This record gives sequence, C-alpha cells and structure tokens, in this order.
Amino acid sequence: QDHVCSLPKVPFRGAPCSDAAGTQVPYGTIMKQVNSSLSGVLWDQVQKAPFYEYKDSVDQFHQVWFDDPRSISLKAAYVKSRGLRGIGMWNGNSLDYSRETVAEQQTQAMWQALTP
Repeated sequence: QDHVCSLPKVPFRGAPCSDAAGTQVPYGTIMKQVNSSLSGVLWDQVQKAPFYEYKDSVDQFHQVWFDDPRSISLKAAYVKSRGLRGIGMWNGNSLDYSRETVAEQQTQAMWQALTP
C-alpha cells in the first residue's frame, strides 16, 4: 500500500528482519532516481534521514532510505558534540565517481559532510 513499505521477515541472528530483505542501491543511482520518483526527496524528522518513494514497472510501491550530506552532517555533529571518537559512512565506494559535474559535486559534498 502507498506510504507503507514492509520488509519481508528474514531472520538474522535473532532479529526479525535484516538487510537481506532489501537491496543496497548505489548513491549515484539514488541521486538519478529520486528526481523521477513519485515523491521527490522526503525527510523523516525522527530518523533525521531522507527517503523517497516510487512504483516499479509492475506498480509495486517502494521506499528508498539513504544518507545525504545533510543527514551525514547531523550524525557527524552528534558524534563531535558527544566527544565520540569518529564516524564513517557505509560503502563509500558506492558514491558516483564518474567525471560528470553533478556527480563530482554530490560525491565531494558527501565526503565533506563527514567532517563537522
């Protein structure tokens, strides 16, 4: 149903679901897909994270949650404010390292966001 995207239960080490229930999408793909999505970028105030919604070719509803420079910056600022030892992001090699101007700007912004 629209605006509800349930993950199938794929037990992993006692957790009711895991990332095995979904798939990882490269950041470059997300940045290209979000502009043609049903929703555009949405923001979850509780999670402090962006997401978007789309329907695939068989009209199945999907949500894609991801980090962007804003969400990474908030996490980095939290780490710094608590005196924690560091932060990282998952799978930096999934950023778009093509020579396209927009991709270069997006990738640079993600790396800069890690340093509050």
